[in-house]
Amino acid sequence: MSSLPERRKVVVTGLGAVTPLGVGADVLHERWAQGVVGIADGAGRASDFEPADHLSVKEARRLDRFAQFALVAAGEAIAQAGWLDGLPYDSMRVGCVVATGIGGQWTLETQLDVMRERGERMVSPLGIPQYMPNAAAAAITMKHHLQGQSYQVGSACASGAHALGSALRMIQYGDADAVVCGGTEAALTKFAFACFENMQALSPTGISRPFDLRRDGFVMGEGAGILVLEEAEAAHARGATILGELAGYGSTTDAHHLTAPDPSGGPATRAIELAIADAGAQPSQIDYINAHGTSTQLNDAAETVAIKQALGAEAKRIPISSTKSSIGHLLVAAGAVEAVATIRTLQTGVIAPTLGYEVPDPELDLDYVPGEARPLITGNGHPPLAVSNSFAFGGHNVSLVIRGVKR
Repeated sequence: MSSLPERRKVVVTGLGAVTPLGVGADVLHERWAQGVVGIADGAGRASDFEPADHLSVKEARRLDRFAQFALVAAGEAIAQAGWLDGLPYDSMRVGCVVATGIGGQWTLETQLDVMRERGERMVSPLGIPQYMPNAAAAAITMKHHLQGQSYQVGSACASGAHALGSALRMIQYGDADAVVCGGTEAALTKFAFACFENMQALSPTGISRPFDLRRDGFVMGEGAGILVLEEAEAAHARGATILGELAGYGSTTDAHHLTAPDPSGGPATRAIELAIADAGAQPSQIDYINAHGTSTQLNDAAETVAIKQALGAEAKRIPISSTKSSIGHLLVAAGAVEAVATIRTLQTGVIAPTLGYEVPDPELDLDYVPGEARPLITGNGHPPLAVSNSFAFGGHNVSLVIRGVKR
């Protein structure tokens, strides 16, 4: 039996984001750390995003909002990676994996209205290309001439993290030298709100306060997070600035309930353990956790159980915060956006707080970074190491381990 090939190290060279806090990866972390809440009227809208500021007339006209987000975030990440003057690799060796759960929801609902009100002949011929879930990946590959593997990932709110894990494996095992990857979602429509409200999943108060005793549901948001991953030796050889390393990936499935997490936290625990082991790390080396932290009763309890089971005695030492406290739940984009926020945390040495966390739940007894930002403290002189969790309807669990650059 032949052994598996030696895996290649994978680094991050570009970050991009569109979120309710604004356009830009730096903006995301800076405003979150400052305590800014991008939620208004019960939703996290990317209100600062204006397509005309970032896209050509043709791009804006042909792309649904979810694909617009992804194309802009990808442009930021690719610029930071230093690719704007041309790819540093064979285009056939550069992939693109972009997740979305719902795709062009705005297009679908708008065109259904057109059909009902004006007839079938008036439906846009761009309806399907705008609605199809792979439209974001397609737009990025066409604009930047990426000709390697390209596809869309769909596993509900774990999809963005799954996209990063898929890209990681693609590079590790030699199927690509670089991959543009992440997640995007723009589903703040009447239909989506009605569905989640009738499930009683959304917060009736419109407040996202993960792990707080008063948490009463998630707040839906929109946006995109995109990363550029490269094989480490090649990135160093071309003089790229290394932002971090995607060091570990673990994924499991609850097989428990369509929407509720397994309260035992068993499969989620295993995902965290797998990611840490995949990174060649130990719980004692973890310096920070970016939690899935949705502000629902069930998720926050199950995630706390999983963290404690996976990290044992170390769990109470490690600061944990939720990006969703600032921007809401970006659905499929969440895992990728939170990976971006995690990398910026490791870069800046600033842990942003879990906003709105004021009344502790006696059943949830970890350090959720209440109140205000604090310095990231690392031990033993090693580069900072963080876990980023993503869980989803359908029972999908994904954990990523990200290693920062020693400051």
